[in-house]
Amino acid sequence: MHLSIVTPERVVFSDEIEYVTLPTEEGEITVLEDHVPLVGILKPGELVISRAAEMIPLAVSGGVVQVRQQMVTILADTAERVEEIIEERAEEARRRAEQILAEKSFDAVEYAVLSAKMEKELARLRVARKWRKGTGIR
Repeated sequence: MHLSIVTPERVVFSDEIEYVTLPTEEGEITVLEDHVPLVGILKPGELVISRAAEMIPLAVSGGVVQVRQQMVTILADTAERVEEIIEERAEEARRRAEQILAEKSFDAVEYAVLSAKMEKELARLRVARKWRKGTGIR
């Protein structure tokens, strides 16, 4: 089965895989060969690709997934491999968003934007901390 992960900036991944596990609005799903066709909304979280006995974790911040015959296409807002995530920057961005949310009152749109930013940074931190533990990846 072929998987393509594309963001507005780049093609993050495009290769044959065994399966992919990803976070959707309806919950975490795993897509295997011959999966029923579907279109779903991604939510921020951990996406894990299995390819030739190799696990490839990524942090995604949202987007859309389409499953068709032997092909999975993910159009993600952002997608980063663990080795691309700089924990200190993610933690600082999360702190800034949290601080701004605590200090000011917002209209619904501003609040939604800041909440989404914080959710994205929390997903990046969770993925980085989970997969770097004991791996030596920095």
